[in-house]
Amino acid sequence: MRLIGIGIDVVEVQRIAEALERHGEAFGERIFTAEERRYCSSQKRPALHYAARFAAKEAVAKAFGTGIGKDLGWLDMEIIRRESGEPAIVLSGTGKAYAEANGITEVKISLTHARDYAAANAVALGA
Repeated sequence: MRLIGIGIDVVEVQRIAEALERHGEAFGERIFTAEERRYCSSQKRPALHYAARFAAKEAVAKAFGTGIGKDLGWLDMEIIRRESGEPAIVLSGTGKAYAEANGITEVKISLTHARDYAAANAVALGA
């Protein structure tokens, strides 16, 4: 395995909560997949889980070296939970195409959160 990039991001949970309150469905639909919204909304503190996923997507964009935009969109990344509880990312669309074109074969992520902050890191690996 070859290390292609790493990324980290920290998000204030209140900032995400305010965006969800202010922009409602429009914000959620622009940033999160339907499955991510279903999962986060089912949790006791939805904003905490949304913030962790937001941080994970930012961390992946940093690991790719692209930022969010032409090569990697918000909805090109879906943060899932494996049966074990481990977070994982599923790439689609331009994000998947970018990864394939740039030799990224695996992306590992880690999420964490406390009362006020959520954080994530990402490691992009290649063959």
